[in-house]
Amino acid sequence: MNLKDQWRFVKSNMRRSKSRIFMTVLATAMSVAFLIVLASVGFGLHSTFIQDLLEDRTVTKIEIAGLEQDGNVQPITDKEIKEIEAIDEVKAVTRQQNLYQTPNYTLDNYSSQNQTVVAHFPSEIEAGLELTEGRLPEGSHEIVVGHHFLNHLAPTDVEVDDLYDENNVIKEKFQYDENLIGKQIEMEVAQYIEGKEQKESITLTITGIVEPPSKGWMEDQKVYTTEEVLNEIESFTNTPRGEIVMPDQSQPASIPKGYDAVYGFADSMDEINNISEILKEQNYLVYSVADEIKNINLVFTIAKIGLIFIGTIAIIIASIGIYNTMTMAVTERTPDIGIMKAIGAHPKKIKQIFLLESSYIGLIGAVIGTAVAYIISILLNITLPIIIESALEEQLPEGFQFSSIPLSLILISVTICLLVTIVSGLKPAKRATQIDVLKAMRREI
Repeated sequence: MNLKDQWRFVKSNMRRSKSRIFMTVLATAMSVAFLIVLASVGFGLHSTFIQDLLEDRTVTKIEIAGLEQDGNVQPITDKEIKEIEAIDEVKAVTRQQNLYQTPNYTLDNYSSQNQTVVAHFPSEIEAGLELTEGRLPEGSHEIVVGHHFLNHLAPTDVEVDDLYDENNVIKEKFQYDENLIGKQIEMEVAQYIEGKEQKESITLTITGIVEPPSKGWMEDQKVYTTEEVLNEIESFTNTPRGEIVMPDQSQPASIPKGYDAVYGFADSMDEINNISEILKEQNYLVYSVADEIKNINLVFTIAKIGLIFIGTIAIIIASIGIYNTMTMAVTERTPDIGIMKAIGAHPKKIKQIFLLESSYIGLIGAVIGTAVAYIISILLNITLPIIIESALEEQLPEGFQFSSIPLSLILISVTICLLVTIVSGLKPAKRATQIDVLKAMRREI
């Protein structure tokens, strides 16, 4: 009996007990759908979190906090930056210095106090810094400002009590409503000289506005200036980074030369991992989002395995129905089995027929269950965000997915289903091979 004949025999026998086969397939399909939908939540949330991280340029950024030497952490200097830039996979190395006072910025009759950093703009360009409008500085007294700089410009002729709303935000009618690009702004720095406070004003031109931070809750109101402006400030204050010395304080000690923030950039996350390993071997203190992604992947992998395991229990429960169906099939087809044995059918062929039938039931259930799971997944992704946003009154991130069904999940689910159904049919199939021919011909077992 060849495989084609076996299929014909299986199908003809399945037609005799349509209702029982239908219920068995239905139970199998429901269990497979449950497994896929349950695990798809883990896959969906995982892909959403990873996508959120990958959309940010920080995923290809390494924070280099310092260099460990003889048990001490040294700041990164130009010497170390050249060494880091020499690593093959490094695309750019950005560096920033913080101003040690918070200048007051004045534009027309508006003013604000903002943290100021000295940026190395050529390396920022190589690293992929983007602006929402304008351009990066080209002259020594040109600056770019953070995306939220404008939100903190307050009119100087309005009382503080009238200026802010209940959320501590400047009321819309008092906000600066002109374009910042090309505007000249006055930076005012201070220092105590011979016990008296002196102020120095430096005229700067705003050339661009930095793109907003990747996280919606973060604010960037910094001012990004050049080293020439820092030199001018240090010349006035006579202190490193423009630090203010109060009348009752002594002159600050010179600080070690170096940068407050150094970041290495690459083109891909794999390259970031390689660069991190190289820098760690050279005693650099480094951190990257890639390390965080490893931890996230590990957590979600464990969660997905757990969800698949729980879903597998449902398939195992459904396999009880398959076992009963196949046991009944052996009982009902005893005469047929006897005839096959009488004409010389090998026991392996008889066993193969019943295993083929149980596999066929499992395969049909897996196909139907997969189709149902896709429908449920689509409905989840459409309806759940609407329900959650209505209940919490908060907007979910764009592209947020509760459920995602990759091909790997389908293959895993179908494989589990087929294995369980085959195992369920093993004992009934073995029982079929042990039927006595004479008793079978007399319709006895």
